[in-house]
Amino acid sequence: MKRTKISRLFDPGLLGSEVSVKGWVRTRRGNKHVQFVALNDGSTIRNMQIVFDMSQFTDEQLKPITTGASIHVTGLLVESMGKGQTCEVQARTLEVYGTADPDTYPLQKKGHTLEFLREKAHLRPRTNTFGAILRVRSALAFAIHSFFNERGFTYLHTPLITASDCEGAGAMFQVTTLDLNDIPRNDDGKVDYSSDFFGKPTALTVSGQLEGELGATALGEIYTFGPTFRAENSNTPRHLSEFWMIEPEMAFYDITDNMELAEDFVKYCITYALDHCRDDIDFLAQMYDKDLVERLQFVVHNDFVRLTYTEGVDILLKSGKKFEFPVYWGADLQSEHERYLVEEHFRKPVILTDYPKEIKAFYMKQNEDGRTVRAMDVLFPKIGEIIGGSQREESLEKLSARIAELGIPEKDVWWYLDTRRFGSVPHSGFGLGFERLVLFVTGMSNIRDVIPFP
Repeated sequence: MKRTKISRLFDPGLLGSEVSVKGWVRTRRGNKHVQFVALNDGSTIRNMQIVFDMSQFTDEQLKPITTGASIHVTGLLVESMGKGQTCEVQARTLEVYGTADPDTYPLQKKGHTLEFLREKAHLRPRTNTFGAILRVRSALAFAIHSFFNERGFTYLHTPLITASDCEGAGAMFQVTTLDLNDIPRNDDGKVDYSSDFFGKPTALTVSGQLEGELGATALGEIYTFGPTFRAENSNTPRHLSEFWMIEPEMAFYDITDNMELAEDFVKYCITYALDHCRDDIDFLAQMYDKDLVERLQFVVHNDFVRLTYTEGVDILLKSGKKFEFPVYWGADLQSEHERYLVEEHFRKPVILTDYPKEIKAFYMKQNEDGRTVRAMDVLFPKIGEIIGGSQREESLEKLSARIAELGIPEKDVWWYLDTRRFGSVPHSGFGLGFERLVLFVTGMSNIRDVIPFP
């Protein structure tokens, strides 16, 4: 008999049928007449109750069934008279696949702290919390592809090993085949890369954006969705050294088109999660964040406020609120500033635009005032910035001047400048850190809890 996933067993049409169920034991309780086992196979937050009539099974047969053990049961799916479940399986046969010693299996039936579970990262997907988070994460990944596919975007794969530092932050993990115990050097003492695999310094990517622009100026509208790496020394609840990024780039889009796409995109993803993962989201709300569902619906049902950086700074200065980091025109806004605008002042998501050019990347389109660029950051409650993007500078002259001003060697970005030499067009794009989105949708407070292996 073919196995039926537990998520499907709740279909009323299956009642009265013989089923085959496989999974891991969450709990076992009962008496000498009847034993109840809560079984979960990872397909749903809901357990299936397996009922063992002890006139048909021996104590010896059931002895290996402890929390964490894996079993295969066949039996009749019937309506349940007990509280807490609509149906249950009356067991006919039992096969034990793998036992779990109660003295050594660390995930016994009791509340575990998230800190404890981070130390048991290899087993934590088996808990209700992490099963729920990983299912939501999977659904959001599917929603991302659906959103862009429905709009005719091309999915582009950009390099993971690269020589370009898109953000200019220098926080890159180096990749080399050189023997680190015997590094070859030139006459001037610098590393000789001629015998390295690529013949020059290379690193893991911090962003696929620059290559994404190459795709957009050929295919029109593209998106990337892949791993990125930042060697930032920032041990915070919002940063990871390895994370996933979604980066759409669109030819013929200005900053307004970019903002509209970003707003539609996050609303689509959140709506998809609410529609397809409601059991998991309700569980996470109950366990970790009572306001979660209300906050998700709040983002979906509200228009995002559009505001310039200058207006935002004025609001912060007039707020009378004491911030840990000082506010002044030219400051790179911190999470506390962003959250004040969203949570206290507007009580709506905010898209902040027109930032000072000094605090933004070289490729952003310069405004006529000579001081600001057409950048945009989407700010969410509890998170702060969830999306960063901009209209890109399409003028070869302005881009070249900015690159020279920042001391970026033109030999490293000649290929990027070519997109402005040959058929340049207005174009825009943004980046969304996938884990930030998962963090928001699950209501978790530490980003290490929304990626399977931080």
